[in-house]
Formats: sequence, C-alpha cells, structure tokens
Amino acid sequence: MPVTTIALLLLIGLAAGVLSGFVGVGGGIIMVPALVWLLGYSQHQAQGASLAVLVLPVVFFAAWNYHKEHPLDLKAVGIIAGAFVLGGFMGSKMSLAMPADAVRKVFGVVMIVAALKLIFGK
Repeated sequence: MPVTTIALLLLIGLAAGVLSGFVGVGGGIIMVPALVWLLGYSQHQAQGASLAVLVLPVVFFAAWNYHKEHPLDLKAVGIIAGAFVLGGFMGSKMSLAMPADAVRKVFGVVMIVAALKLIFGK
C-alpha cells in the first residue's frame, strides 16, 4: 500500500474519530465521502469499510468518557444495539440490492435532512 494511501487513511480515521468523539458522528459523515472522493472507493466499498471499523471497540473510550460524566442508560443502549444489529444486516442487504449511484443519492439526502433538522429544528 502506498505511503500516500496510508497517510490518507490515517487522516480519515483521525478526522472520523475526533468528530465521533466530539459530536457522536463520524463513520458515515466523514469516512464514507472521504473514501469515495479521496481514495476512489465505490459507495458500497466505503459503506462497508465504515461499518467494518465499528467491529473493533473503537468507540469504547469515547463512550466511556461520556459515561463517566453523564451515566448512560445501559439498558437502552443494549436494546438499541440489538435492534442496530438487525437493522444493519437488513440495511446492508437493501443497499447491496441497489445501484451505487442510487445509494449515494439516498445517503446525500439523509445527510441534508439531518443537517437541516440540526440547524433549524428544536
């Protein structure tokens, strides 16, 4: 793997990690577009890579910091995590059944709607 690719991957991971720890997002908003634009990944490859990063306990320390200051409702976390596993499986199957261009457009619309809601919503 070329040094420039390794450097870009490190920067993408660092940016996603900082943003994830800071505001609770990172994978989809940073990693997916960066992998597509900077490294030429397909939409499906980028989404898969973003999800694969979560396989490892990369967010454990960030979550632990929040838990120390504001205890998490671990029962709610467990319920959400269980549903997330099922939803992730179902969503990946749906995504892979669609052309990458269509998935990219859905991804963009979701990001726009979320941004507008965060900026103008209560």
